Amino acid sequence: MSSTLGYLGRHPLARRRPHLTYWRFARWQVESRLRRDVLVSWGDDAKLIDSNGMTGATGNIYCGLHEFADMAFTLHLLRPEDLFVDVGANVGSYTVLASAVCGAKTIRIEPDPETANHLGRNIGANRVEDRVQVVESSVGAASGMVRFSVGRDTTNHVLEAGDDTGCEIVVEPLDTIVGEGTPTLIKIDVEGYEPHVVAGAHRVLAQPTLRALLIETVDEEILAQLTGVGFRRARYEPFSRRLDWADAVVAPATGNTLFVRDLETCRARIAAAPRRRVLGQMI
Repeated sequence: MSSTLGYLGRHPLARRRPHLTYWRFARWQVESRLRRDVLVSWGDDAKLIDSNGMTGATGNIYCGLHEFADMAFTLHLLRPEDLFVDVGANVGSYTVLASAVCGAKTIRIEPDPETANHLGRNIGANRVEDRVQVVESSVGAASGMVRFSVGRDTTNHVLEAGDDTGCEIVVEPLDTIVGEGTPTLIKIDVEGYEPHVVAGAHRVLAQPTLRALLIETVDEEILAQLTGVGFRRARYEPFSRRLDWADAVVAPATGNTLFVRDLETCRARIAAAPRRRVLGQMI
């Protein structure tokens, strides 16, 4: 509870309307105990079906955008003609933003069957089935099988060799999954398995149409591969829509790192993007 309240106190959108944020938090504590699933109006006609214990999704309910800078960047960058690849989609917050709000097509990748079921319901609630390609597998350096944890919400992950818990799932390289697709934005959040995902994405990362990546874990090999195809770390400030090169690896509010290839093209897209309404606030 204390960590959640601290998060609410630090969140940029929550600080603008703290009383409404804490009211939404209190209301959720009651509603989520009375009903298994709660349908929430999120913003710009987008909806989320949420349940008690979904830590990432409930951040959206309290504050509007759980990962503020990254989600706002997604909203401001994507267009209806774009392809978004959501690696580690969880219950679909980014997928909903990309396809329900921005109108882009999405390849959403989530291997945990329980989580994928929640994700499917969010896709259905927003009526974007025609814009979302469903992939229920893990992503790695090569095709094969891995064991994957289940029932751990946002912390599900590929298990170490010899760990017989969880379930066995198919793993495919991102190059295989994307095929001939030309993504504009890729988000990779796979609880430490990011080096394996990037190792299987040489072709897709080299495509000139790929403008940016959001990635949780960055090691030296990932950094070398991304800089080798022209990406640099960047930082985004959503209220001013300011996008700049960054020296720091991690954006403190989210733990993700933003990589951009063509700064000026991204700046032009962001500047021209419509304002989006999120829980009554415009960004």
